[in-house]
Amino acid sequence: MSSRYLPYSKKDVHYDNAKFRHRSCFKVITQSLHTSNIKQDCVSCSTGKLLVLLMILGIACLILTRTSPAQSVDGLGKDIRDTGEGKVTVFGGSRLGKLLRRPPRLPPRLPPEDSKSGLSLNSESKWKARQESVKKAFVHAWLGYKKYAMGYDELMPLSQKGVDGLGGLGATVVDALDTAMIMGADEIVSEAGTWVETHLTSRISQKGQVNLFETTIRVLGGLLSAYHLSSVEAGTNSTSGGPKATIYLETAKNLADRLLSAFTSSPTSIPFSDVVLHDSSAHPAPGGLSSTSEVSTLQLEFNYLSTLSGDPKYSIAAMKVLEHLKGLPKEEGLVPIYINPHTGEFSGQNIRLGSRGDSYYEYLLKVWLQKGANRDGNLTYLHDMYEVAMKGVRHLLVRKSIPNGLVFVGELPYGPKGDFSPKMDHLVCFLSGTLALGATKGLTKEKAMKENLLNFEDLENFKLAEDLAKTCFEMYSVTSTGLAPEIAYFHTEEYSEGDLDGGNQNSEYVNDIIIKHADRHNLLRPETVESLFVLYRITEDPKYREWGWQIFEAFEKYTRVDSGGYSSLDDVTTVPPHKRDKMETFFLGETLKYLYLLFGDSSVIPLDKFVFNSEAHPIPIEGAIKKE
Repeated sequence: MSSRYLPYSKKDVHYDNAKFRHRSCFKVITQSLHTSNIKQDCVSCSTGKLLVLLMILGIACLILTRTSPAQSVDGLGKDIRDTGEGKVTVFGGSRLGKLLRRPPRLPPRLPPEDSKSGLSLNSESKWKARQESVKKAFVHAWLGYKKYAMGYDELMPLSQKGVDGLGGLGATVVDALDTAMIMGADEIVSEAGTWVETHLTSRISQKGQVNLFETTIRVLGGLLSAYHLSSVEAGTNSTSGGPKATIYLETAKNLADRLLSAFTSSPTSIPFSDVVLHDSSAHPAPGGLSSTSEVSTLQLEFNYLSTLSGDPKYSIAAMKVLEHLKGLPKEEGLVPIYINPHTGEFSGQNIRLGSRGDSYYEYLLKVWLQKGANRDGNLTYLHDMYEVAMKGVRHLLVRKSIPNGLVFVGELPYGPKGDFSPKMDHLVCFLSGTLALGATKGLTKEKAMKENLLNFEDLENFKLAEDLAKTCFEMYSVTSTGLAPEIAYFHTEEYSEGDLDGGNQNSEYVNDIIIKHADRHNLLRPETVESLFVLYRITEDPKYREWGWQIFEAFEKYTRVDSGGYSSLDDVTTVPPHKRDKMETFFLGETLKYLYLLFGDSSVIPLDKFVFNSEAHPIPIEGAIKKE
């Protein structure tokens, strides 16, 4: 078969493409003559042949005499000649010489934001200033708490008093402690650390009922993270003040020993949900059921405590839960949101990634990541369960809104055979960051692609991560305040409700997102900024920072209380919004921490060396950091 029938002939292979390879003036002219009609017209007569020959000789002379060995051209088009008495700069030259002189080949100048780092000096300064604004917000929140609620679980900033809603262990103190360490807020570290040393041990031994899950992720996780950050240099700002690091570890062990009763009191591997601290007893929640997310969101903390203490009992108890869940029936990897600790079986058919279901999927991945170099051993099943579940999410739960196609994750209240609900909790916005983290294992996407680490499933998950991040951000920008509601519904072909938009008529997606009156509150939640932080670290795309800044500005504008602290809101669709008089502990422990890290250097708490527990307390990956 002749080459002319192939898509590329030999001639095509050797073609000198001007877009990609430089060609000399001589080659340009001769090739033009060779391929144009002028060649045919000129060479047909003797006069034409003579003219062509003279032209070629003239060009050759110009090229040969244009630059001598003792002559060079600088970047300004000046001839620099060595006359023997020193170098002389000659401006100009003949017009033909100027015309034919090849300009210097300078590298393309990209706008500062298009450079590989994504940052110019100005933008570096801008993000440092914005990061400092977040730190000031954290200090303002802490000062309000310290003034009106020190030692209580949470601040009521409008009433200017404290409230114990989490068992009375001073949850805000412990939740905020590692955030202060990361920010280098030494005075707050000293105040919070001193309170832990002085008061927390006695609180643990005297207090009554606490929730196993909430106490583990907030207090136990916070103590373990504070221990690591105060005992090991891990890329954070230097901190001073507070007790010795061992105080945090000993307090964590004291607390965990009492929390273990939730496991030992249960007849199955599924722990009871409530623990009475002062007598180390436990019992199930009213109704007898435990949340699937709660029993499966204990392992990072208990594993790390076993590593630090050298006592495997903490890890053994917590890991039995996941080992038990591995053998239970699932729907394409998805599980109901309730489980019975008496039977060890799931209860009901409600499947969702919002409340009571969310962090089960998060910890499947993160517990596997936590094991570092050992993750390919007996814990491979966790990653397998995660991958199957994410495939199930894409197949059963992911839909697009109308008219503009926002990707969202809905619910199956009655299982896969029941009707689909286009309802998405703000809590579901954690999934975007988890999907991105699962795809690259904490590496940047660029590095993961170069090393061929992303398979088809990873790319599918990563695309979903980016789409969900967009949707979660639009849940903020669609409202009058620029803050997201606790729950949103999405307009689909099967579901629509009128006059329930977010209030911002300038939003492109005002008709895609439906916000019911009972769902319009905002609790200062962190899930969206958490995912923006992870996606920025992995993609290095500055849009995630810009989205985070818009959210932070809305928090500042509508939730800040001048006397100290920040408040949840009743209705994000009206301006000014009515405040709820509650500052959740996770605003200091998660929301402001993730914003601070989003605007800062990616070497601080890097994603390939730490996993964040469900309360944003960083826990080191085994083997990634030098031992304590």
